[in-house]
Amino acid sequence: MPYPIDVVLDTNILVSAIMSDNGVPATIYRMVHKGELMPYFCDAIMDEYLDVLFRPELKLNLLKVNTMLQIFAKQGKQVAPSKSDIFLQDEDDRVFYDVANDFNAILVTGNTKHFPNEPFIMTPRAFYDTYVVSI
Repeated sequence: MPYPIDVVLDTNILVSAIMSDNGVPATIYRMVHKGELMPYFCDAIMDEYLDVLFRPELKLNLLKVNTMLQIFAKQGKQVAPSKSDIFLQDEDDRVFYDVANDFNAILVTGNTKHFPNEPFIMTPRAFYDTYVVSI
């Protein structure tokens, strides 16, 4: 698989990566930082990142949050997806699905049960085992 790999990262992946330097979400974030992954986002995704990552109750390291968001803004690809009519349990998840679906990216999420069973939707572990270990 040639680099960079196009991805859409659900907010829970970013939260996990900031909370712990260990684990698969942190590895995925480091891959973004090194340019091995191309994160796709739209205005609505960036708005959710901002809303969630700055929630005081999460007590996330704000320096890490700001660095992460700067990397996404600088290295990522901002897009404008179309709105699908697929049924989703949580309407807030639609934008992640739509960006990944419209731009042939892999949606990496810890909440795969919120999405349809599609090959482009993967848990962090499945993504790691498929695209990182095999390289």
